Amino acid sequence: MAIDNEQYELILMDLEEKTEKTISVLKSEYASIRAGRANPHILDKVLVDYYGTPTPINQVGNISVTDARCLVIAPWDSSMLKVIEKQLLADNIGITPSNDGKVIRLVFPILTEERRKELVKQVKKLGEDSKVAIRNIRRDALESYKKMKNNKEISEDEYAGAEKEVEKIVAKAVEQVEKVSADKEKDILTV
Repeated sequence: MAIDNEQYELILMDLEEKTEKTISVLKSEYASIRAGRANPHILDKVLVDYYGTPTPINQVGNISVTDARCLVIAPWDSSMLKVIEKQLLADNIGITPSNDGKVIRLVFPILTEERRKELVKQVKKLGEDSKVAIRNIRRDALESYKKMKNNKEISEDEYAGAEKEVEKIVAKAVEQVEKVSADKEKDILTV
């Protein structure tokens, strides 16, 4: 059903954009959860004081994965070693850094079964939070359409069509959240 109403289309576009952003945020949250393997994304949220400016670690040096369980941070300015090490300890990422005067090594310990279960709970909670956010976005879109219907900007049939479109977009987004969550759980539980 084609409706020649710009507001109608804007609401749908806004709904899609917000659900995609929610999924994108979830993926970035999952990237920062470590699954026993060295993953540079665990450092994405760590900011170090670089000459008075909070700066992401990946902008003050090279981060490389030397083997499956070891990350190496090689700052471009060796005076940053202590600052980076101090910030890693302060941010409590769950790994103690070791500084050899040239680079900082982060050795990821093998996850225990108990820790894996904790991480799975965290993954499930983040997934549920994303689903709640998507449902809130759906509610806002439906309220906008209801206002349009009450103001006689769209008919009952157009409102019913809008509801179906909204539900289709939301169902697709929830399905994506479930898939991303299941993939991350599988990743964590794989020994």
